Parts: sequence; structure tokens; C-alpha cells
Amino acid sequence: MKAMSRPSLLVLALVLALLPLAMPNNYVIDVAVRIALAAIAAIGLNLLMGFAGQISIGHAAFVAVGAYGSGIVTVRFGWPPLAAIAGAAVGAAVVAWLIAKPILRLKGHSLTMATLGLGVIVNIVLINEVDWTGGPDGMPVPPLIVGGFAFAKVMHWYALAAVLLWLSVLLSLNLYESPGGRALRGLNGSEVAARVMGVDVARFKVRAFVASAVFAAVSGSLTAHYLGFISPSLAAFTHSVELATMVVLGGMASTFGAVLGAALLTALPQLLGGLHGYEMVFFGLVLMLTMMFLPKGLVPAIALKLRRKA
Repeated sequence: MKAMSRPSLLVLALVLALLPLAMPNNYVIDVAVRIALAAIAAIGLNLLMGFAGQISIGHAAFVAVGAYGSGIVTVRFGWPPLAAIAGAAVGAAVVAWLIAKPILRLKGHSLTMATLGLGVIVNIVLINEVDWTGGPDGMPVPPLIVGGFAFAKVMHWYALAAVLLWLSVLLSLNLYESPGGRALRGLNGSEVAARVMGVDVARFKVRAFVASAVFAAVSGSLTAHYLGFISPSLAAFTHSVELATMVVLGGMASTFGAVLGAALLTALPQLLGGLHGYEMVFFGLVLMLTMMFLPKGLVPAIALKLRRKA
């Protein structure tokens, strides 16, 4: 990791530690928890979209795999929640590995449509498998209990989500500066050039896809235990678009951009409660304006302005 990343991690840790002092009530803390959990999924998707340059608009499928995987094995088979979260992450990794090679052979619009199809398939399965998933009505999920300690209060969840968010940022920054991260950025720029330089393009694409799926699954599992209830909407197209918008809005290939995008797109609907079903119009407008005026996203644009002033 570069030395310049360490101050950023320290600042993030201080912000996460001190933020509860500025939150007036449990409602605001609840929004902060949702932001942190969404940011974990967005950081994972950024590995695929921002680092590897592979567009996905079906990534909510892996959030749902994590949520339902954890929920089903705890409810149906009595697994402890921590083991269920780990098992769901492994399951998502296996699913991602199995479908990565055929999907990632595609490029451009074909790849985008294939990932969309993945999300649609998972959503339909969750709706139709009533005996396992509860169907359209969803299913309850037991609370998170680790070593006899129950995460029953919203502050407990904030502490857990903040720690996991910080660790996710740390892992992403380490990957960015690693040889694997440089290989991913190379194939993002030009797959032909990366292949000429000796990069195994197919293998690195699969790795990015699997890693992003694991991040999404962990986010989904934690969300399931936090909310105590899940429904097929977790795999909906709208959720996938929301995740992709977080990455694009914050800044492609920017870890902190993914966090900022998650914060904005999770908090703004809470502030704009009068949208009444027009959330997708809002997300579409945000995405369109970002591509028009800030094509590299918020964080890269802010960083560029600061460098120019310096």
C-alpha cells in the first residue's frame, strides 16, 4: 500500500469513530448502517467495473444470494449466523466462478445484457421457490448472534458495519496497489496491450468477478440479519442499477468514490421521501448528469480540482 493511502485510512477510521457523536437519534444511525452495508457491496462492484472495466447491471443477484443463503441455512438448517454468512459468501464465490468464464467472454453491450439476465434469473427463482424463500412475500431472518452476543441495538450494528467498511476499504486499496491490481487496471485500459504484456486476461477477469461477488454476498448477508426480513426485491433490476450508479457517481476505480456514491444514493432517498416510486427516475437523472458533467465521478473530479489549486 502506498504511504499516501495510510492517512486516508486514518481519516476514515476517525470519521467512522466520531460520526455517532453527530447523529441525533437512532433513525440517523440506522441510515448510517445502511450506507455502510451498501458501501461494502459498491466497493466490491468497483473491483469489477472500476478496476477491471467489466460493466455489470445484475450485481444485486449476488447481494440476494448472500442474503437468502444466510437466511435459508439459519432458518431451515439451524446454522449459527456467523457460519451462515461465511457459507453464503463461499456459495456466491462458487456461483460467480461457474458463470464468470462464459459471461466475461462477452464485451460491451453483450456483457451488460448477460449480467442483466443473471439478475433476472435470480429474482425469478426467489419469487417462484416459495417453499425455500417465502416467494414474493419474503422470509424472516434471525438476528445476528456471535459468541453469545446479540447485535440487538442499532449502535451495535453501526460499530460492526463501520469496522467491516474500513476493512473493505483497506482490502480494496491493497488490491489496487498490488501486482494483481495493476494487471486489472492494465486490462481495463486495453485488453490487447495487457495480454501482450503477459497478463492472463481471462483469469484476472474471473478473479475480479468472484471477489466482487463475495463483497456483495457479505453485504447481503449482513443486511438480512440487520433488517430481520428479506424479499426478492434484493435481486431486482432497480437494486442493480442503484449499485452501479453508486460506483459511477463516486468515481470509477476510486474506492472512496464507491463509499461516497453509496452514502449519497442511500441517504438522498431518505431526504427526498416524497418521490413515491420515482426513485429510478432520480437514479437515472443522477447517472445521466454525472456522465455529462463529471464523467470520471465525484471523487476524481474533486481530487483533480485540488491538485490544480495546489
